[in-house]
Amino acid sequence: MRIVYVLTSLGMGGAERVVLALAGRMAQRGHTVALLVLRPPVAEQWPTELQVVHLEMSKTPVSVLAGLAHARRFLREFRPDLVHSHSFHANIVARLLKGLAAAQVISTVHNVYEGGWPRMLAYRLTDGLSCRTTAVSQAAADRFVRLKAVPQSKCVVLTNGIDITEFAPSADRRVRMRAEMGAKAEFIWLTAGRIVPAKDYPNLLRACARVRTSCQETQLWIAGEASGQEFSAVLTLAAELGLEESVRWLGLRRDLPALLDAADGFVLASAWEGMPLVVGEAMAMEKPVVVTDVGGVRELVGDAGVIVPSKNSDVLATAMLDDMQRSPEDRRTLGLAARARIQANFSMDAKVDEWEALYRTILARSK
Repeated sequence: MRIVYVLTSLGMGGAERVVLALAGRMAQRGHTVALLVLRPPVAEQWPTELQVVHLEMSKTPVSVLAGLAHARRFLREFRPDLVHSHSFHANIVARLLKGLAAAQVISTVHNVYEGGWPRMLAYRLTDGLSCRTTAVSQAAADRFVRLKAVPQSKCVVLTNGIDITEFAPSADRRVRMRAEMGAKAEFIWLTAGRIVPAKDYPNLLRACARVRTSCQETQLWIAGEASGQEFSAVLTLAAELGLEESVRWLGLRRDLPALLDAADGFVLASAWEGMPLVVGEAMAMEKPVVVTDVGGVRELVGDAGVIVPSKNSDVLATAMLDDMQRSPEDRRTLGLAARARIQANFSMDAKVDEWEALYRTILARSK
């Protein structure tokens, strides 16, 4: 198969990471693969050895038209069998390009919320240009069908995959990383994700402040892009809550497995999600997880972690404290159950098998 994956950017987000992993494995299986990226390269982005074409699009009409023309030339030369796009902007662009190549277009939704009614209307109006829309969780699929952005008959759930080889615990790496980070006897909570409203860092910071009133020997490490007004606001809140010494802002990191090794637990306080890759990665690393009940989180975690309501810092803090008060043996048992769940249900190799089967089914029906 000749496959083009369309992304908005190669920035260091979870959706980008999982798409690159999927594309790379498809190439390893002998398929001819290329990446079509709407935005220009950014300073911090995931590396790849695959062919990448940047369309250099921005918010100006001229750049959009120039990008579409560039994409048209590329697609005519590449002659893909499938164009598989991911998230709103890439999905719409891929659909608009439908008439420029004899390829089947597959759209993937990565979140329960991809914008307001204008975007849902755009999905509805362009649905005929896509042969299938997939969602990374049942929660996301249900919401898009309910909003009539996607017809039920064309919507399929295919969850994210986790690389259980890359995300495997190492006792030696834990010791090295804790020493490098200066961690001593403290209980380390790790979270990861950009400082954006979806992640609801104010909720997490308020929960952390409550945890600190009962247990001073704890730290929260936050790995994720930290800039802009949202970051300024959460920094101010952290100071107001007296958390300057107990919260560490790590910025963008490429060593998440090592950070997870060093941590004692993983926490996610999001207000909305699709299927958060990082939670599955923490589970694969045998970490106890405390997560909010949003999007596809419950589908991912099952009974192998603690799930609490969103936007409730008191309940989140109680769950974190309960986890900290478990015996090391109990946390170990929970961590083993978490990894076993990922291995059984969400391994990357199994998901690539599912994608490959879907691609073949779509191409067979198109003949």
